[in-house]
Amino acid sequence: MSQGRRRPLAVVSLLLTTVSVVAACTNAPPPPLVPPPQTPTTSAPTTSAPPAQPMPVEVVVGVDELEGGFNPHTLADLSPTSSALASLMLPSVFRPGADGNLQLDGTLMESAELVPDAEKFTVRYRIRREANWSDGAPIAAEDFVYLWEQLRSQPGVSDPAGYQLIDDVASRQGGKTVDVTFAKPFPGWQTLFNNLLPAHLLRDAPRGWATVLDDGYPASGGPFAIRQIDLDRGEIILERNDRYWGPPAQSDRIVLRALDRARQVEALRSGDSHLAVFGADRSTMQSLRDLGDAVQLITVPRPATMEVLLRHDSRELADVKVRRAVLAALDRPALVEAGTGGGPADQLQAHAQVLAPSERGYTPTEQGLPNKPDPAQVERLLGEAGYHRSGGAWLRDGRPLNLVIAAPFEHESYIRIAEAVAQQLREQGIQATVVTPTGDQLFGEMLSANPRSGESGGAGSVDMAIAPRPAGGDPAAMMASSYGCPGVAADSETPFPYNDAGFCDELLQPTIDASLTGQVPFPEASAVVEQVLWRDAVALPLYQQAQVMALRREATGVEAGNGLAGPFSTAAKWIGTPADNDGY
Repeated sequence: MSQGRRRPLAVVSLLLTTVSVVAACTNAPPPPLVPPPQTPTTSAPTTSAPPAQPMPVEVVVGVDELEGGFNPHTLADLSPTSSALASLMLPSVFRPGADGNLQLDGTLMESAELVPDAEKFTVRYRIRREANWSDGAPIAAEDFVYLWEQLRSQPGVSDPAGYQLIDDVASRQGGKTVDVTFAKPFPGWQTLFNNLLPAHLLRDAPRGWATVLDDGYPASGGPFAIRQIDLDRGEIILERNDRYWGPPAQSDRIVLRALDRARQVEALRSGDSHLAVFGADRSTMQSLRDLGDAVQLITVPRPATMEVLLRHDSRELADVKVRRAVLAALDRPALVEAGTGGGPADQLQAHAQVLAPSERGYTPTEQGLPNKPDPAQVERLLGEAGYHRSGGAWLRDGRPLNLVIAAPFEHESYIRIAEAVAQQLREQGIQATVVTPTGDQLFGEMLSANPRSGESGGAGSVDMAIAPRPAGGDPAAMMASSYGCPGVAADSETPFPYNDAGFCDELLQPTIDASLTGQVPFPEASAVVEQVLWRDAVALPLYQQAQVMALRREATGVEAGNGLAGPFSTAAKWIGTPADNDGY
């Protein structure tokens, strides 16, 4: 959403004029003459110096490549850029506190509490009267309704399970009171309605949900608003949102500037960047350490675990023995290296199917998976599945085992992992092809389609995928979103979209449902679910995404952020330095 450049403030000069004083005539003797004032040698009038205009205070942040697509609720747009902009511009009912537990955002909300005497499980939200979007429209019930409607039904969203439990969202008191009624109890209700979107601008937008936020947010409900987006130049400029009703941001603007790794280090060394938040590799981390005390380095975990999905309903991987053979062919440390380059995420290797390594309660649950390729096991498992090796390939019924591996083309690290997986499989005689659809195509169409439909171009055309598994929400809801069977809305016979793994175990589903509604404690339910997921070779977790934050002393108020909120959640308190110039 590019906007025009701001014009410089006009300078107003004050013109001093000479005022003549004429004395009135009287009958009294005239007073003695007063010598006239000394006149300047020039005839030009004198002027006062214009008042100095203070330069805007800005914080320049070096970031990774700025990708298009800023919807924080879709897997296709799950990126550092969308997370950063959401933190700066989108309101949330609850946010992580200092201890990591969710706390009501008192800037947006007056209250959010269970209704004790309701027939069904109901939560009443009271929004502050002064809470408005930057275009003047109120933040209201329609924003809750819009988010609920989209996240319960759209494919490729990051955490739909809690929203799919909602029966109704009702507006009261001019939209500033919202009653949300659930079909079943949902103990994790505080994780809902974060990153609200301006429904009045998006509901009737000509483009669909998947692409409606490709160019930014049309309005802000946070301390900053978008001034300019220039993805070709690699720069996003945000300025203080003057319509924000909460405490104003400490700095006038924040500049996000995309730089490659070498230029990130140089910009920090020279002071051109106040801080940088990016995915560094091993050599870049050493270069940052070489800057010594000039910068402070902090690892920032992101709310996503990288994993290799094995679509068990694809034709090639329908047999669990084949899926296990595929896992036995993989060199897991090499895949982690391909994705992290030895950077901060390398220290957050994942060995569980539900929780991310930095989440509270995380415990490795991995069962019997070799870290290195095991050719003997590959041969045994494929033989048991009816394959025989001929001419360097594995054949069954005259057809070679040929796997299609998908990775979103917008994300370089995903593609590197996919290429490494394909190469490792080929070394074991398993043919593999990498495809790179757009993130919207992969997560919004291909992986979320009914895996049993066998439609051309749908789920059946992808056997494996490199995908993020979202983290940071209610753990039972995240488990249900990632591995639960698709339910059906009370007002429809159409099932909700499938999860990315295309996984549905009817025998396991009651355990997932019981955890979601609080009937079974999450640790007890997840222990059962983890065991089945490892046994059925549904996914291979690799590592939790992470970035390094490198901070110079000139910028104050910068923190890593509570929980998995990230450093941009504290940006309203950042104090930078006066800009070199006011040009954009």
